[in-house]
Order: sequence, then C-alpha cells, then structure tokens
Amino acid sequence: MARRRWFGLVAAVLVAGVVTIPGPAVAAPDVTDLDGACVALRAPSGKFVARNVLGGYQATAADPAQPFRLQRTGRASYLFYGTGGDFLSTGLGSLGVLKSAAAGPRSDWRLSASGDTVTLTSPVAGRQLAVDPIFTILALRGTGTPFTLVETTGCATAPEAELNIDGTPFSGTTPDGEVRGIVDLHNHLTAYEFMGGDIHCGQPWSPYGITAALVDCADHEPAGLGAWLENVVSGAYPGLTHDTTGWPTFKDWPKHDSLTHEAQYYRWLERAWRGGLRIYTNLFVNNSALCDIYPIKHNSCDDMDAVRLQAQRIRELQDFIDDRHGGPGKGWFRIVTDPAQARAVVEQGKLAVVLGVEVSQPFGCGIRGDVPQCTRADIDAGLDELYGLGVRRMFVCHKFDNALCGVRFDEGTQGVVVNAGNVWTTGRFWEAETCTGPLHDHTISFESDLLAGPLKELLPDGVTLPVYPSAPHCNVHGLTDLGRYAMEGMMARGMMIDIDHMGVKSMTAAMDLLAAKRYPGVVSSHGWLDPNFYARILELGGVAGPYGESTTQFVDLWRQLRSVPGYPDAAAAGFDTGGFGHQPAPRADAAANPARYPFTTFDGGSTVDRQRTGERVFDINVDGMAHYGMLPDWMADLKIAAGPDAEAITHDMSRGAEAYLDSWERTVAW
Repeated sequence: MARRRWFGLVAAVLVAGVVTIPGPAVAAPDVTDLDGACVALRAPSGKFVARNVLGGYQATAADPAQPFRLQRTGRASYLFYGTGGDFLSTGLGSLGVLKSAAAGPRSDWRLSASGDTVTLTSPVAGRQLAVDPIFTILALRGTGTPFTLVETTGCATAPEAELNIDGTPFSGTTPDGEVRGIVDLHNHLTAYEFMGGDIHCGQPWSPYGITAALVDCADHEPAGLGAWLENVVSGAYPGLTHDTTGWPTFKDWPKHDSLTHEAQYYRWLERAWRGGLRIYTNLFVNNSALCDIYPIKHNSCDDMDAVRLQAQRIRELQDFIDDRHGGPGKGWFRIVTDPAQARAVVEQGKLAVVLGVEVSQPFGCGIRGDVPQCTRADIDAGLDELYGLGVRRMFVCHKFDNALCGVRFDEGTQGVVVNAGNVWTTGRFWEAETCTGPLHDHTISFESDLLAGPLKELLPDGVTLPVYPSAPHCNVHGLTDLGRYAMEGMMARGMMIDIDHMGVKSMTAAMDLLAAKRYPGVVSSHGWLDPNFYARILELGGVAGPYGESTTQFVDLWRQLRSVPGYPDAAAAGFDTGGFGHQPAPRADAAANPARYPFTTFDGGSTVDRQRTGERVFDINVDGMAHYGMLPDWMADLKIAAGPDAEAITHDMSRGAEAYLDSWERTVAW
C-alpha cells in the first residue's frame, strides 16, 4: 500500500546513529492510509519528539524511542497514542501541547503532506504543531513545523475493546432459501441522547475512541454518590457508590443491572454480530416528562426532537463503521427500510438495522386534564416525518397515558417513579380498577413514603395521593379515537405496530382493530403485555420476543410462547439494552454448571472466548450479560439453561431473522 511504500523508503536509510535522511524527497505519503501505523515524529533538526518532565513534548531525542500509534478519527485525521499510555493533545490554552490520558477533540490532528514531510493541524485550536526554535518544546503556531514520520517499532497498543471471537461471520441461506440469525426486537443504541442527553453515561462510539466513548456521567461523582436515579431505581449498587473509572479498569461498570452506563459500545455490538446477530431493532426512545424532571440536560426534552436527533446519530454511526471498513456501504452495520433490503443484508452476512420509535408522546399527543394535545393533522404530519426518517415500527403509548391509549403500569419502585411522572405529564396518577376477567395489567406498587420524601418535588402542589382498589389492576383508560386513527395511519404506510406497553383495555381494542383488518404487522418486542395476547399476535402472523432477566427466565418464557397455537418454530428476543431494562443476570447455578470457554457459535463457524475490554475480562458465569457483546455467551448459556430443550431453543433462535422478515414482508404486501 502507499503507506508501506513510503515508510519503507524512510526506514531503509535509518541506521544506528544516523538521524537525518539524505537523498531526494520521496513521493508524498497517503495521509488517509495510516491507521494503526507505528511512527516517530522527526523534526527538521533530526531530533525526535519525546515527552518532557513538564507533561509536554520536546524535539530533543536522538532516537525514536517514544513513538506513537496512529488511530484514525476521520479522513487524514488521527490520534497520536504514546508509549506512556497517553495522547498528544493541545492544552487548555491556545498555545500549549500536553499529554492527555483520555482522547478528545484536543487530541485530534489533521495531517497534510508535502513531499516527504507532514504538518499536523489541530482542528479545535485552528493552529499547527510546531517546534519552538529556542526551547525545542512543541507548541501551536499559525505555521507548523514539517515533520517526517519514521516507521518504527515499540508502539503501545491503542486502547480498544477486543473481539475475542475468531471465524468468518456466516452468510447466505439454508438449502430451503431461509436466512439464519438471531433477531433482537427491542434495543436502544441511541439512548445516549435521550431524556436531555445527560442521564445516560457514555455512548456507543466516538471518533476519539474508547477512552472518550466509555465514560461515567459527571454528576455520578463523587464515587457514584451523585447517581440518584441509578441508586433509587436500579438496585445495581446497594452501597449507593461505584467506581466511576472507565478505561482501562471498568471495575464497576458496565454491569447487567446498571441502568445508566453504556453497554453497547460498537465493538461489543460487532462481537454480537459476529456471534450470530443478524437483525437489530434500534428504537429511538425518549420520555419527555422524566427529561423535564431530571435537572441536568443539554438536549431538548421534546419527544420528536429526540427522535430527529437520534435518527441523525444512528446514521453517523453507520458512516463511522463504514469509514473503518473501506468506505460508504462497506461496513457490517446497515440501516434498512424494507424487508427486501433487510433480507439482502442478512444474506450478505451483515447486520440489518431496523428503526423504530418508543416515546411517551408521539407527535405531541400528550393529554392534560383529559384534553388531547394533538390533532389528526398532527398525527398525519408526524407519521409522514417518521417514515421519511426511515422509521418502520413504533409504539402507540409508552409508560404514561397519552392522547392515544392508556398504558400497562410499571411495578415496584420504578413504578412509583413512573407513576409520579404520569402526574407530571397528565396531571393525574394512573387510574386503575379491579380487573374482572383473566387479563390484567401489572399491579401498582404505591409507596407513599417515597412520594412524600425523595419524589415529593415531582408532584404539583396540593395533589392528592390516590387510593387504589384491590389487585389485579387494570388501567381504566383504553384506546382512543385518535389512537385508532394513528394505528390506521401506520397500517396505510406499511409500518409494524408494537403493542407492548398498552394496558389490557387498550390492547384488546388494538387487537380487535388489527384482527378486523387482518393486518399482520403486529409486534410484542419485549413481553410488556399480558401473555394471553400471544395467541392473537401469532394468529395474525405477527412476531413476539420475550425479555428475560436471566437465561433461565428466558427459557421459561420461550417454553410458554412455544406452547401457543400458531408458534412458528422461531424465536426472538428483546433485550431493551439502554432502555432502563436490566440485562440477564448470571444463571443461579452457573458456579456448579458453568458455560465453558472457549465455545463455538450456534452455526459452528466461529470460536468465542471471554471478552476483554482494557483490564476487565467478562465471563457470562460471573458477570451475566454485562454488555451487549456478550450475546454469543448468552446463547451458549441459554443452551445450558434449556437442558433437554437446548437443541430446540438454538434452532428457534437461529430462525428468528427469517420469521421476522416473513412477517415484515406480509405487512408491506397487505
């Protein structure tokens, strides 16, 4: 390659004791093709750049003993990672150049070639890297020093999560023309921008690498004590503290029961894809009421604003992955907008990414004092906009009652918090009656001490705390006329309708409407429903995917679903990663009957070992599904949890992608 030819000319004349390179200038280097290179920076004086005792750099070294590993951030832009585990960065002032333990905009350098030298420009500072002529320190100047990049050895390995999976991802179809692969019906890769953008810690990618992407929230300091939402709701940190350090230790996160720490770093997602994931649903998610309540934010709390921003971010991620795999369209992460595209992507052995929406007030359809805050025209315009953004599935309601339908309640302490949010957004607590039939919503937990204490500020002055009837509870509010209109609009556009989070009164009316229209595009993406509805979903040709907080629980739910008439001998899952849903915990008997490493993927084509990120090594037996990259490990553990049904559940999970595409194809043909 161009990089190697150029480096070879430089290295060939670099001999012991010789620090200048005589002879004619070589051809200009290809500065777009240096990712992963190990280079030393040589100044025109013949001296090499090295760290100094003041935390900066000087061009005073006689040999290239302190080289840099280049990490691509964009076209012709790189991080320079040093042997001390730090990055060449600009300082806080406009002129300083210092080392930094974590990468960021100040560590980004754009390279320009001239002859056999390059200049380094800091985009954030708008100035170039230069050697001070008197003190020989590196500084920022309007005109930079031309440096020679000398290929060498001894570079540190750039910070990155390992894949720890060997083999070629499977592609093609089975002899009968079916695709293979796991389908995840419910996930939130762009949740780092939801609820104001500061409630979620870290993000799934950064052009500046893992040290910039996987960070704790600033308000979790000191030692996790500031993480009040995490500490109140998740139960992940009983002592109300956690180690906030990310790279390289990751001592306390990611964690299967942490709700706010990033668990879908793109390399972890790549590992899941390599381990058999073929269809991934990214749901743009938001909760405007909880966003309003949470005191720290930098994004708009409006649900539709959140959707627009997340739609932009998911495409930026696709571009980022493409850039690292040869250019536009060449990456393994492919956003799809129809089933034909999705089937082609899966047959190529890549990951088909389906876009959906899960927000509490779509199209501004809140309700206040029983008065809808949207019109049919708002719904029409909103559906047109979502479709234009590539959205092909959405929820009608989520967490809070809205102008479209009444919700299925949350349980436990989380339910108390969400119920308080329902007051904030609608002006009323959830309203329940005792169910009279076999269908019911979750039982409302009502902890008056919590509402009178930590959550008191969420309630309007003078609000009266409710008294609920005996369980089982059913939401008194059902599907509204506007809700029916929205569903009919989704059907007219060939969109799939996710009925999870509807209360049983709403869901019964919704299923009646779908059945009357014989519309197959119905999904229960993470089991947030009374399981008696599964038969009606499958009868229409829809798709259902359980959510389990352990592999054992998931197996139980799969067996329940498998017994439903119309079960298609195919299974899906909805992990809800990033959406305030606990991930599968370690199996209770894992110590006595552990999943063994290394193991082979369900297709037999790849070998999987324990995943390493920095100094942390993840083990499904100890950590559960601490991050999304442990999906292959979860599949291996699932076989153990299934016991005599190991072969059957593996078969059904491997057919999940085909079953989803079948349903989607029938939907668009309706």
